[in-house]
Amino acid sequence: MIDSLNGEVISIGLDHAVIECAGVGYRFLASPPTLAALTRGEQRRVLTSMVVKDDGVTLYGFADDDAREMFHRMQSVTGLGPKLALAALSVFSPAELATHIAEQNAKRIQTIPGVGKKMADRIVLELKDKVATLAAPEQEAPAPAATTSFATEQVVEALVGLGFPERSARPVVDAIAAEQPDAASSALLRAALTQLGKK
Repeated sequence: MIDSLNGEVISIGLDHAVIECAGVGYRFLASPPTLAALTRGEQRRVLTSMVVKDDGVTLYGFADDDAREMFHRMQSVTGLGPKLALAALSVFSPAELATHIAEQNAKRIQTIPGVGKKMADRIVLELKDKVATLAAPEQEAPAPAATTSFATEQVVEALVGLGFPERSARPVVDAIAAEQPDAASSALLRAALTQLGKK
């Protein structure tokens, strides 16, 4: 099992990145907040989780232990797979998600793309007693700010990848970016998902 990667970031895509370790490039899927923290050409260490299925092996990457732990706990929910677990971490930080689950706030959990009322209720029921250690009261440090144009394009592409039509996503992202010109892509993504979830 591949537990982590430590090497040069050679490629960053909409939903994935590639890190080269000892001459081998490892492609992994990751949430926008994790990808936003990477810079092409830099040496970085990323924690990973390898998911083996009948149709192949997929590597998922995480910025820290809390994100990977929440990824694993989310998959323990009946009927919830790795893609939905990653979508949850695209909308909420591990601490935010743990807090919503602990407070049994199913409505907030339903803002995750692909999560309906039944799945949100199931997440609360099966995880409410298992996420206390991840529900941290302290505020997270803000992510490094990206330039507005790059951040908006990255967020629009991420939203399209999550299933939102570009014609719906772009106006929302542009409006939020105009109000918060210094916001990082992860903050823009969360704000956009919140607004799109209300429509």
